[in-house]
Amino acid sequence: MSMVENDQFSHTTSVFRTVPLPEEGILAGYTALIEAYDLQVPLPYQMAAIGKRHRVLHKGVWRLYTPRHQPAATLEGHLTFALRYEGLNLTILNRLFRACGAQAVTEIVRGAPTGRFARRIWFLYEWLTDSRLDIDDAPRATASYVDVLDTDMQWGVKGTASARHRVYNNLPGTRDFCPLVFRTPVLRRYIDLNLSAHAQSVVSKVPRDLLARTAAFLLLKDSKSSYAIEGEHPPQDRIQRWGQAIGQAGKRQIDLTELLRLQHIVIGDERFVRLGLRKEGGFVGEHDRENGAPLPDHISARAEDLDGLIAGMVAFDGEDRPQLDAVIAAAVLAFGFVYVHPFEDGNGRLHRYLIHHVLAQGGYNPAGVVFPVSSAILDRIEEYKAVLEGHSARLLPLIEWRPTASNNVKVLNDTADFYRYFDATPHAEFLYACVQQTIDQDLPREIDFLRRYDLFRSNIQRIADMPDRTLDLLFRLLHQNNGILSRRGREKEFAELTDPEVQQAQDAYALAFTD
Repeated sequence: MSMVENDQFSHTTSVFRTVPLPEEGILAGYTALIEAYDLQVPLPYQMAAIGKRHRVLHKGVWRLYTPRHQPAATLEGHLTFALRYEGLNLTILNRLFRACGAQAVTEIVRGAPTGRFARRIWFLYEWLTDSRLDIDDAPRATASYVDVLDTDMQWGVKGTASARHRVYNNLPGTRDFCPLVFRTPVLRRYIDLNLSAHAQSVVSKVPRDLLARTAAFLLLKDSKSSYAIEGEHPPQDRIQRWGQAIGQAGKRQIDLTELLRLQHIVIGDERFVRLGLRKEGGFVGEHDRENGAPLPDHISARAEDLDGLIAGMVAFDGEDRPQLDAVIAAAVLAFGFVYVHPFEDGNGRLHRYLIHHVLAQGGYNPAGVVFPVSSAILDRIEEYKAVLEGHSARLLPLIEWRPTASNNVKVLNDTADFYRYFDATPHAEFLYACVQQTIDQDLPREIDFLRRYDLFRSNIQRIADMPDRTLDLLFRLLHQNNGILSRRGREKEFAELTDPEVQQAQDAYALAFTD
């Protein structure tokens, strides 16, 4: 057991692990625990300290509380402060419990056996470490049950009662996979918009045949964009095949067999890629041009941790996930998958497939319509990279690794917590922005385009009887030249049209596509 002296919790500082405070203060909650026990964990997106002012100061990543908020300079004092003001950080708690030992937590619980914070700490210790403290079950006379996770701060589920601790386990996952999301003002605003209902309203006014054509286009657009995000431009048949797979999203439960089936569809040519779970390390990045050494931007989960992490994601996709907001659940599962990076190739497209899967299963998008989320991501590619790199950059300094003979990476320390319990709040905010774009812009824009195209088509058919492919070529030539048929088009592809007919075609384009 690691003992920590009280004075290690109470010294004043102006910098915490290279991050400057807005003014001198005393670390509090998770920051104090990280410092006192030298925990090697990603720093929280928001950190706490005690300042000298008599009002709470929120500046950058810091929230400086007033002297009256200062907790007792003990493990229990800072743990209680963290749970009260900072929510749950399961990575920090898991590392802390292993550092402080069972006896320290036992003393906290025995000192306040009916206390709501003590009971939450007790449950979290046994849940995270998968071990049992030498403490009798909480007596029935204990005050009423309390939630393990404060749902005023973070998203949880209805939960199940733990009679031993007299708490409700409302964590939205299992020990193997339980990322959490904070109830930020940004996410509250998105949820208040009720985007799913708005999407239903948009499509309810669209004739069925037009909606079917819109859905087909959006499906193809999403498939093409998903490959483009990876910098790939495969043949049209592969794009269509993946589009067909996306169109089936939500109809099969996610498990390892289903993930392997989807990887097979994504890869196509299996000659140079080993399908299935990785048997060695993995990373995203470059290789040194001179010696081929790995230059990672992101290091994937260890191969030996994949079975547990996949099992955790499968469980998350099962019983509890439907209780969460669909977009938030999609962000948790999809970004969790891409950070784990369980396969040698195909992870990015499967990651975006999982977004479709969760939205479809949650009934978020209108029946038969796939939101082109990959297209929105492509439009916001720099934001997307910033979200991914913002998380990966927090992990890289904490991962010990060495290059292998095959210029891969071999992770040397235990990193599973970094993939099980990450803070998915930035990911949920980003995904909501993408979903809003697909509903407010992409869906109405495509419906509007097809209506205009149908008007153009009907007017052209009055001029000349053309097969669809010829009519489409005429549209593209007019579109590329601002509504004017080029000299080449007049002399080659449409040499049969008379000058008055060419003018009529141009007028038809202007009528349909000029506001």
